[in-house]
Amino acid sequence: MSKKIERRARIGEVFGEFHDAVAMALGAARQEHTVAEAQHRRAEFELTLRKQGIRAVQADPAFAGQYADPALRPLAEHALAEHEQVFAQWTGNGPATLAELVREHAPGSAGDHWEHWLGLPGTHDGSVPAPGLWRIGSARIEDASLAEEFPAAVPLLDHGHLHVLSDHSTRMHAEALVETLVLRALSYFQPGLVQVHVWDTGQFTGSLPGLYPLARAGLLTVHDPSRLQDLLTEFSEHIRRVHTRILVDGHASLRALTTATGKRSEPWRIAILFGNREDLDDQLRQQLQRVARNGLACGIQLIMVDMRLSVNSPLETVELHRDGTVTASMTGEHATVTLDDPLPRDRVPVACGAIADALLERRSRVCTFADLLPETRWAEHSATGVSAPIGRSDGQDVLLHLGDSSPHALIGGPSGSGKTNFLYAMLGSLTARYSPDELELYVLDFKEGVSFAQFTPGRKDPSWLPHARLVGVNVNADREFGLALLKYLADEMRRRAEAAKRHEVTKLEELRTEDPEGRWPRIVAVIDEFQFLFAERDAVTNQAAGLLEDVARRGRSQGIHLVLSSQDVSGIEAFWGKPAIFEQFIVRIALPKARRVLVDTNQAAIEIPRRHAVINHDSGVRHGNEVARIPDATSRGTFDALQVELWQRRPAHLGEPRLFDGDHVPALSTVEDFRLLEPRRGRPPVALLGQVIDVAGSAAGVTLARTPGRNIAAFGSVLRDATSVLAAATLSLSRQHLPGEARFTLVCVAEDARPQAETLTCALKDSGNEVELIDTDGVRAALDALAADLGARAASGAGNNEPARPHYLVLYAIDAAYPLLEQKDPGTRQSGVDSLKQILKHGPELATHTIGWWRSVQRLKGGFLGGGIEDLGAWVALDVHGPDLSSLAAGQLISWSPRPRRGLFFDRAEHARPEVVIPFDTAEASGEGQP
Repeated sequence: MSKKIERRARIGEVFGEFHDAVAMALGAARQEHTVAEAQHRRAEFELTLRKQGIRAVQADPAFAGQYADPALRPLAEHALAEHEQVFAQWTGNGPATLAELVREHAPGSAGDHWEHWLGLPGTHDGSVPAPGLWRIGSARIEDASLAEEFPAAVPLLDHGHLHVLSDHSTRMHAEALVETLVLRALSYFQPGLVQVHVWDTGQFTGSLPGLYPLARAGLLTVHDPSRLQDLLTEFSEHIRRVHTRILVDGHASLRALTTATGKRSEPWRIAILFGNREDLDDQLRQQLQRVARNGLACGIQLIMVDMRLSVNSPLETVELHRDGTVTASMTGEHATVTLDDPLPRDRVPVACGAIADALLERRSRVCTFADLLPETRWAEHSATGVSAPIGRSDGQDVLLHLGDSSPHALIGGPSGSGKTNFLYAMLGSLTARYSPDELELYVLDFKEGVSFAQFTPGRKDPSWLPHARLVGVNVNADREFGLALLKYLADEMRRRAEAAKRHEVTKLEELRTEDPEGRWPRIVAVIDEFQFLFAERDAVTNQAAGLLEDVARRGRSQGIHLVLSSQDVSGIEAFWGKPAIFEQFIVRIALPKARRVLVDTNQAAIEIPRRHAVINHDSGVRHGNEVARIPDATSRGTFDALQVELWQRRPAHLGEPRLFDGDHVPALSTVEDFRLLEPRRGRPPVALLGQVIDVAGSAAGVTLARTPGRNIAAFGSVLRDATSVLAAATLSLSRQHLPGEARFTLVCVAEDARPQAETLTCALKDSGNEVELIDTDGVRAALDALAADLGARAASGAGNNEPARPHYLVLYAIDAAYPLLEQKDPGTRQSGVDSLKQILKHGPELATHTIGWWRSVQRLKGGFLGGGIEDLGAWVALDVHGPDLSSLAAGQLISWSPRPRRGLFFDRAEHARPEVVIPFDTAEASGEGQP
């Protein structure tokens, strides 16, 4: 019993302790709750003060109890003190400071009424960055008794997008705000520098109707409400084009480029998007966000009305409330904005019409050649590429850029569309900006005429274009010259690539940095009517197609650019199945009525008028189109005057460009290779036969060493060409010997060649050489005697033991003497043909070389039936067809048709295939004598 009592006592004791502990815990909890409740009340009251302001709390009866609460009153008194302090500062200089800031940065911000600017086309040309602020009205801090009004403005062009929020009752005021802002921009800048796009999700037309007169000048585009995708795609392509074409010098935005260059290269594009507070679908929303994020740098400005969208880019908000108040993110929620009065309905269309008329009037002005030229000549550098205006659109320059990203240009247009004028405008604009050390030109014209001959010195005008290194005209019959240019460009490309490899760089810009002492200009090769280069199915076409593809593909990194012009590129068979060639020609220029230069779906060139061109830096796709008016660049006082100016300031070390005229026969006396000839002790002489069709204009020469086969033959019936080859070879050999050192024997058995042989004989005598002219009566005896002498010397080994006197046997139409030479001598049983064969065989080793003319290949072969043709180691074929020459060129299949004043030259000791030569005009050289 006692144990039960004891147990009950312990239980009661423990329960009492538990009861005390619970009481203590509940008391502490009540105390903590009271503290937390007080802190929460203070926090809520502080938040209310911050959100609504101390003045609103004081005036609101609902907060009277809290404001009188001793625990909360210190917070209210502190907020009131801060409020009074801030307002004291604000009322002192705040409004004036803001007004000065807006006045400095916002057009029309000083309270100017709309009459002062509405309807007057702007004058600012975009040479300085756009204003940072644009006025929308005035604002006042919520306590009107403590603060005066100050101007309210928002950032716009290049600075931030604008989001306007309204409802059905305030939508009209929102549209008026947008209209005023747009008209401020249109009235600030020159017409054409601001373009407007309007899209309204709810209607085809009706939004901002006062702006519609702008449409006739192309300043306003109203988009289909169901095709927002098209507008955003257009802007996306514009952003890409700006970054790949214009922002190529490291500038982050068009604004930065304007600051650096002092010129706005692209107009601003304002897109006004009217929504209905509903979400866009995901794809449109994402694309709009990308445009908003990247558009400001490229001149795209979004003004969105009632669009549910958040963008990761600068965005200012103006919200119009139902109670008539307006707030803006620029002024904060405690400032109430009063929007400027809407513009008069009747004045807005008139103002827009005036702006459109001003732009149309400026467009109607003819762009002159002088408009393309910079104020300072040769002030730009071509390390990253060359860029120059080639015309104007809406009063703005349209640029042509050739660089790593747009390496080559393709120009198309039918006959009479202005291709030559365009090329003159392009070359004039480029050469005025870049010095000859920055830019070199190689110009070919395959059509008949001398369009580009003025780039070289002429009889009447001694000036020449300092940038031109090579000019080819009338080369439609000499496709080999186009091939020679491509070979030269390929060689230059390899030379630059090797230099880049030595300096461990990959492109010209880097090479010029690593090798500042080197001369690495950009090269622009212009080939007009280039389709003639690929007109035949022959070796020239095959080689040219391969070289063109190589230069087009790899030339971009080495600063070599091609500009090809043609009437139609679709018919060039050499390029069928090779689209990769033209894919390298990123820049496409389509002149009026041009076809197949742009992509098939782009028909813009069909619609443009004369003296205009579509400039496209995006491989011809439609979104890359820019239509430019091209000025007259060929009349007197345009390009010719610029050339004289540039010629007068040319560097002293710069030599004249080389002119290749397909209608001109080079005179031997003017050929550099001939003029440099002089006696050559210890070296075999070289006989010059004609001019090779290459970039250097070098002469075709045959080295007459003392080895078998060093004889020369000319085939053909054209007297002028054949005698020119003989005279050029003989005169060039005479210049390499001292007077009396060499002996010349001329054999002429054709009466029609007698005058040429006599003229050459006189020229050789005047130079102090021993000369003998033999006619038909003495040809047999002369050949027999010479053959006998050579045979005796060869048998005795005299040629190996003592120096031989050089002897040159020149044969004029020797096949005419075959009837006489074929008769055999009764004593020796040897014919004159046998003597000639012996001379050809043994002569070269004994310093006796034959330079002969046969009037046809068949007559040559007829006289050498028993062999001996192999001793004619070099030959020039004139009016001879290719199949007749195969046996003389190691059995090669030769594709050649006779051409006036052209021959085919082959030296089996030097050539793998024959090459085309132009026989020299030797009339002047034959009579000038040896100096």
